[in-house]
Amino acid sequence: MNGFDRVCRIGLTLAGLESSTRYDGSPRLTLDGCFVAGLATHASAEADTLVVRMEPDQRTLLLEEAPETYYVTDYYARYPLVLARLSGMTDDALRDLLATSKRLTLAKTPRRARARRVLRTSASEFPVAGTLSGPRRRP
Repeated sequence: MNGFDRVCRIGLTLAGLESSTRYDGSPRLTLDGCFVAGLATHASAEADTLVVRMEPDQRTLLLEEAPETYYVTDYYARYPLVLARLSGMTDDALRDLLATSKRLTLAKTPRRARARRVLRTSASEFPVAGTLSGPRRRP
């Protein structure tokens, strides 16, 4: 099993994540078409490295607490991302990392996709599934 197969096996257990391919053929996980995680493809990254969304403050903490697992190169430093060496991660740590990236991606997903997600989770409150007319009103 290669590194990204493991990422997919764990990531696809998180609601809404899908496996897809970038324009260059590299695998990635997406949420409503928005990037969540993928293999780092820039030459500055080490082999078998995952790139995920991460808030800058949290990235700083990860880099200080576990430099053997997390790192960032000059190329990736300007983005709210962190690089993770897959070989140094347990399945639980990987799941937590993907869940954090998913949470950060939710804010980036298109408005329509967010509305569909709300409808799927609360369809019983709406008079007709798939509409945004609001909850039923009693006469």
